[in-house]
Amino acid sequence: MRDALGREHRFDAPPRRVVSLVPSLTETLFDLGAGDAVAGITDFCIFPAGLALPRVGGTKNPRVADIRALRPDLVYMNLEENLRRHADEIETFAPVFVTEPKSVDDVAALIATLGAIHHRDAGALLRELDDARFTAAPFTFAVPIWKSPWMWCGGDTYVSALVESIGGRNVLRERERYPSMSADEVLALEPDVVFLPDEPYAFTSADAVALRGPRVIGPFPGHLFTWHGSRTILGLHFLLETSLLHRTPLRV
Repeated sequence: MRDALGREHRFDAPPRRVVSLVPSLTETLFDLGAGDAVAGITDFCIFPAGLALPRVGGTKNPRVADIRALRPDLVYMNLEENLRRHADEIETFAPVFVTEPKSVDDVAALIATLGAIHHRDAGALLRELDDARFTAAPFTFAVPIWKSPWMWCGGDTYVSALVESIGGRNVLRERERYPSMSADEVLALEPDVVFLPDEPYAFTSADAVALRGPRVIGPFPGHLFTWHGSRTILGLHFLLETSLLHRTPLRV
């Protein structure tokens, strides 16, 4: 198996003690039936609800000593959510498998990879993901992720790819990562829709009212847009339900 850094990992047997520093991967491992291998999680691993597992800190500030004490035989990390310096520390005592899905197709490949690593059948979850896909009438959109200063999802982000997978077109698709632009600058590009997730910045209904011009959807649970893995399925369901509620875009 190759991770997002192109490094080859060999799994002669499924890992038995995994630490997940990626909340969306924690959920996906449980949905694959591999939750029995999870030995440690972050403070932000909130799905499945009620997990009674050792917590090792946040995604950006994990307690490496606590991870070491769990004696993991594999640690899952993500290029965007986690920091390289922590990966370097962890790799002194455990292998690190790095992920970075940027599209729904990448998510499908990731689910298949996790299934193969843990010797679990990913077929049912992959079928759910495939069944959740749909095509909408064309529309343009923008997605802010921060305020003061305003920051937005560029075209090379997972969030942008998720919405574009149903037929949307990001008005900032030519921009990389998370450009800092004022709300007025983005609204001048005349997006049909502004999606307002409640994470990583906790946008409010007052923020929604202030964005005059486009239809504003939100605030809504940000994990529907920002978490990849099995939560991608729920993100696609949310987009479909939103499109039907607002009559446009419609499934075609």
